[in-house]
Amino acid sequence: MKPNMQSKLEQLSKRLPEWNEMLSRTEILTDLDQYCKLSREHAELALVVEKYAQWRSACDDEATARELLNDPSMRDFAEDELSAARNRMEQLENNLQQMLLPKNPNDDRNIFVEIRAGTGGEESALFAGDLLRMYLRYSERHRWHVEMISESASDLGGYKEVIIRIIGQGVYSRLKFESGGHRVQRVPATETQGRIHTSACTIAVLPEADEITEIELNPADLRIDTFRASGAGGQHINKTDSAVRITHIPSGIVVECQDDRSQHKNKDRALKVLAARIKDKQYREQHSKEAATRKNLVGSGDRSARIRTYNFPRGRLTDHRINLTLYKLEQIMDGDLDRLIDALVSEHQAALLSTMGETN
Repeated sequence: MKPNMQSKLEQLSKRLPEWNEMLSRTEILTDLDQYCKLSREHAELALVVEKYAQWRSACDDEATARELLNDPSMRDFAEDELSAARNRMEQLENNLQQMLLPKNPNDDRNIFVEIRAGTGGEESALFAGDLLRMYLRYSERHRWHVEMISESASDLGGYKEVIIRIIGQGVYSRLKFESGGHRVQRVPATETQGRIHTSACTIAVLPEADEITEIELNPADLRIDTFRASGAGGQHINKTDSAVRITHIPSGIVVECQDDRSQHKNKDRALKVLAARIKDKQYREQHSKEAATRKNLVGSGDRSARIRTYNFPRGRLTDHRINLTLYKLEQIMDGDLDRLIDALVSEHQAALLSTMGETN
């Protein structure tokens, strides 16, 4: 592993300054896109090579400690050093296994999160608002930037549908397991008898497509309609045809955006969401042949599957994919999602390792 990765890392280290010089002379977007890909690959390889060097160092320490065992005066010290070296080796081996797992090419991408109210009427819309706040708070904790792309408010302050864009390092890698059905059990504010109601929302997490080369949108395949925006936004937004609806004719995918006063900005945002939905559709179709395997993995991406239940009366959250129950619902709804997401990531990695072991 070491010679090949070390050699590739050295090649990338030589190429990056060349791209830096090239970009200082030109503003060609394709050059910038290629430079970003090289930078990501360089950073990933550097981490693996560094971790491998640490493992080799631990191996050397372990060999030295074994030699010291032959000296009676150093025996106690050697046993401590031997145990410490073997513990480091085991931890570093686990780290390397995880780092060398097949990487989802979308893990470093920004994302669109689409939250839609489902069964449960107004209570479902209110829950959609609660989920939106949860992801906003989680993004704040990680210092990610959030943009509101589109929203359709309900009568009581919830959302029939809301789309946000989250921008930051490793966003998709952390939130890709959120796609699916989210069920809530609680007493609605409008319930006079104190009965617990069950309602649901669906969430789709879509990796953002590269604007440059990844998804080509043929203008002939698009029907673009403009209309007057409705809802909040002031008089100006309601008096102009600023809202945009784009229909991708081959796939039937429809995207609306009306949150900005500028028709141009609404169109640009709608096109980005459309590209992400097309990319996601292509990705799922491409991996449909692996469906049997993917069902055994956390990140199956099945939007119809109920993945999680939020039980407010008992302060309990249950993720049904990994049979994890946490009694910290209030903190989770305030954006404290890391323990839950870490568990999902660990389960996904374990499943990948198991799958790789079966194929080898």
